[in-house]
Amino acid sequence: MFSKEIEWLRKLERLILLGGALTLAVPILVGAQTAPTAEFSGERAFYWLETQVAMGPRVPGTAGNRQLQGLIVTTARDLGFAVSTACLQVDDPLSDDVMEICNVVVTIAGSGASDADRLWLGAHFDTRPISDQDPDPARQGLPLLGANDGGSGVAILLHLMELMNVQTPPTAVNLLFFDGEDSGTPGIPDSFCLGSQHLARTWREFGSPLAGPQPRGLIVLDMVAGQNLSIPMEGFSLQYAPAWTAAVFDRAAQLGISSLLAGAGRPVYDDHVPFLLAGIPAVDLIDFDYPQWHTMDDLPAACSPESLAEVGKLVWDLITNP
Repeated sequence: MFSKEIEWLRKLERLILLGGALTLAVPILVGAQTAPTAEFSGERAFYWLETQVAMGPRVPGTAGNRQLQGLIVTTARDLGFAVSTACLQVDDPLSDDVMEICNVVVTIAGSGASDADRLWLGAHFDTRPISDQDPDPARQGLPLLGANDGGSGVAILLHLMELMNVQTPPTAVNLLFFDGEDSGTPGIPDSFCLGSQHLARTWREFGSPLAGPQPRGLIVLDMVAGQNLSIPMEGFSLQYAPAWTAAVFDRAAQLGISSLLAGAGRPVYDDHVPFLLAGIPAVDLIDFDYPQWHTMDDLPAACSPESLAEVGKLVWDLITNP
């Protein structure tokens, strides 16, 4: 469907590998839990964000990563949803070691008889093992806590899971929790997004939790909790899935969500790109102008429940009104 555009994207990636510049995308428990309702709550999503940060860094293979995997799986099962975990061994781009990454896919059946219009929603749950953009050289080798970069998209998906337990969506929804997104080497785009690359390559295969009709689209949520949130139309999304990108941003405009801006933004190599290469319409919702990106200051204090509420409200509307 996107053959010409995908070939152009492959050429662009080769140029990047030769030295071109490209943006790479790569808790403290608070209060008592409140009962979910069928309306998206920024405060509830912020609770899930802080819960993740309390686990510490969620670098693949670490205790924090495994703890968060367990939380995702347990939450899905407790809510009555099907969940699948697929682990694989990959080369660690930042070392000579082999590391294990584990994608988690949650499937929520829709109330309709057909899954032909199913929706995919994705976010990476791992965090970067180094804070290479920190202004303090002494902190650049430390793993970051990833409140926004990793925590925000997962927080929205966890809360959406709760809402879909209260209100069954009209069509099936798959929640894709990607591992191994943020352990890459700067300047080598395909060393990032290892989990999503694997899912995109294998989604049609027998036994895949994603096997079935092609979805109407994928929405990737990455760095969507920052204060003063501003999300433009990410460059690759706009170029290679223009209709799907326009549909998502048109819905935001209809809902009066001012943080999504209907204008072209920079291209970001993120978890949506492997799916674009596989022919899946995909849009990346990301505010890359986040000052704390890949620093030790990517903490809940730099994030906002109001930002989570804006993005969550949009995605919840796309789920309930396809």
